[in-house]
Amino acid sequence: MDKNYFEDRDNRAIMRLRIIREDLPYFCDEFFVGIENYTSKLSRLNYAYDLRIFFDFLYKEIREFRSFTYESFSLEQLNKVNQTYIEQFLEYLNYYKFRGKYYKNNEKAKARKLSTIRSFFKYYFNKGKLNSNLASRVKVPKLHEKEIIRLEVNEVADLLDAVEAGTYLSEKQKSFHFYTKLRDTAIMTLLLGTGIRISECVGINIEDIDFRVNGFKVTRKGGNSSILYFSQEVAEALKEYLRERLPVESDTTALFLSLQNKRMNVRSIQLLVKKYSKDVTPLKKITPHKLRSTYGTNLYQETHDIYVVAEVLGHKDINTTKKHYAAISDDIKRQAANSVKLRDKKTDED
Repeated sequence: MDKNYFEDRDNRAIMRLRIIREDLPYFCDEFFVGIENYTSKLSRLNYAYDLRIFFDFLYKEIREFRSFTYESFSLEQLNKVNQTYIEQFLEYLNYYKFRGKYYKNNEKAKARKLSTIRSFFKYYFNKGKLNSNLASRVKVPKLHEKEIIRLEVNEVADLLDAVEAGTYLSEKQKSFHFYTKLRDTAIMTLLLGTGIRISECVGINIEDIDFRVNGFKVTRKGGNSSILYFSQEVAEALKEYLRERLPVESDTTALFLSLQNKRMNVRSIQLLVKKYSKDVTPLKKITPHKLRSTYGTNLYQETHDIYVVAEVLGHKDINTTKKHYAAISDDIKRQAANSVKLRDKKTDED
């Protein structure tokens, strides 16, 4: 694993995109070249995945296109795709089969795929290669707001205690826990104490940390670097882990290593969080993102400043932060309602 995790990830996305494009009509190449300057590599790869499903749907489900394949489908055929076909595609996404496997899409996943289709049709319409931008007329599926799941203060303490002690682990898991306890505690403490994304956690190298200021460098979503800071509690967990980590011979400077002395990946940390949290909070399905929400909630309750929360969490749009912490905002509004007194009640002494 190369020192630069994010560069490696982007390079893998580039290579994967080239493979996926082989399953798309030839004219799609122009689309991916055209959007390169304003989209990330991962975004383009996700576009390719979505378009592959869309064209597979057209070939299999729309009678007019059943005689076509990715090799024969042209812009002339794309011009024949109407609004109803795209609406049928959204219905198809509820449950479908692709290459021998069955898939389901919720409203959020369907909305994302529709966004891809819209961008795709808009690109060719603006280039004068489509007669109309009919995809823009298709309504986005209604998104139902989900309750934001977060840990309470006592649950955070219980979770960290369980990580340190290996309380709910099986005998087999406990044998590994002997070797990973300090690492796992450092990971959970860092996630809960800074609110960083799981990819940001995976990408941290040892040299990115400066204990003189209790700060560290992360690569944010979109590729920009940022300096964040952590508490003394987080610092102690990291230092304790590093005293064990530093002597290990490895070809990577990654902060968090697997038992094979390789950089931990996103999936391994997801499983780590699930392993420790499932018995601590059985009614809550805790993921790394829920730990992020927990930190954001605590930070907002301490600062009452949504802009501080947005800055620390790395939200580009303040509305994203407001949406996630709307319930807390209502609590603040209720408190504010009782803060301003219009008339002081006179006492008997007055």
